[in-house]
Amino acid sequence: MMEVQIKEGNEMKLVGFRVMCEGDQFITEIPKASLRLNDRVDEIQHVINPDVQMGAFVVEPENAETDGYWVCVEVEEFKEIPADMVALTVPAQKYAIVRHRGNNSEIMGLYDDLHNWIENENYRRLKNRWHIERYYSWTDIENVDMELWDTIE
Repeated sequence: MMEVQIKEGNEMKLVGFRVMCEGDQFITEIPKASLRLNDRVDEIQHVINPDVQMGAFVVEPENAETDGYWVCVEVEEFKEIPADMVALTVPAQKYAIVRHRGNNSEIMGLYDDLHNWIENENYRRLKNRWHIERYYSWTDIENVDMELWDTIE
């Protein structure tokens, strides 16, 4: 049985890499960006927790600025961002959160389950807002530990 939490999330300041590719390529390109960020996290100032990576994306982007997927770490403040990295501020939002421990290939099915739960509980997904994936373990794609943070109202 899936355990879902509802949480009011605070604003997040994120620094890392933006991944832009065709939809079917994200499954391979995101892990590459994650490993690159892991190798270079010491170049980022004011990191809150270097052992937790954040993925950020907008389900239905309204413009080119919000298209893609951001692989980042959370920082206390933006200062001297490395030249090939990006900074992103995710506003305070309400989330439905579920944890996943297992194969990376199972994540899409868990999203389907979470979306059904959101609908059944009479929440509304906000597809034009930032959604978060919080990774606690990501180096082994067959054994990831992460949370899906789906933006709701």
